Amino acid sequence: MALRIEREAAAGVALVTLDRPEKLNAIGLETAGELASLWGELRFDESVRAVVLTGAGTRAFCTGIDRDVVVPQPPSPYAVDDPLLRIGPKANDLWKPVVAAVEGMACGGAFYLLGEAEFVVASREATFFDPHTSYGMVSAYESIAMAQRMPFGEVARMALMGTAERIGAERAYAVGLVSEVTEPGDAVAAALRAAAVIAGYPTGAVQGTVRAVWAAKEAVRTQAMAQAPALIALGNLPPERQAELFAGRRGGGGSPRVR
Repeated sequence: MALRIEREAAAGVALVTLDRPEKLNAIGLETAGELASLWGELRFDESVRAVVLTGAGTRAFCTGIDRDVVVPQPPSPYAVDDPLLRIGPKANDLWKPVVAAVEGMACGGAFYLLGEAEFVVASREATFFDPHTSYGMVSAYESIAMAQRMPFGEVARMALMGTAERIGAERAYAVGLVSEVTEPGDAVAAALRAAAVIAGYPTGAVQGTVRAVWAAKEAVRTQAMAQAPALIALGNLPPERQAELFAGRRGGGGSPRVR
């Protein structure tokens, strides 16, 4: 199992942990399937009224899709299968509040998850970045998700700067991506405290509020997401060229700038 789930029955909170620290909690096909199944399961679990989502270890919350995974694709230029499209709670019709707790790196496909959380708590040492352009890939779904949480210029800069720049936790807080900054190692505890407060309120009112907040941006998000497959098909380098760029990622350029 690539996921751990711990239920605190008294508090009504479930702690979901991406448990692949040796892979920086990157998501393989197995993990993607486990996430989709778990969100579906939690829809019917009345003992869980709020969820905290985090990654094992302190190096990374999640670094997106596992680069060692081969994703089977249909033989059609009009269809691209993305296993990350179904990993989020909202994609699986879960409308219980989800709080993300970030320690270390959150990058690339991690934004599929952060984009479907109600809010994000981050350690002071957390960093956020989007490596797609550096490796010849279009940042489409990720940028669309972050455009719902951050100012346009911040999203554009993060997506276009690729691996050359990372957003620190304080900057992420200043632009609205993060709602609370904690000391290193304290993000999960802070997220659990917030989730316990929310879980203590009447369920109908909480879930109705979640739906109301999402309704405010759902139409724009849906229209933008519909354009993503074509943009990816047109703009991505061939997979073998992407792999070459990824393999050479430590070949120069120094350390990324953190702001």
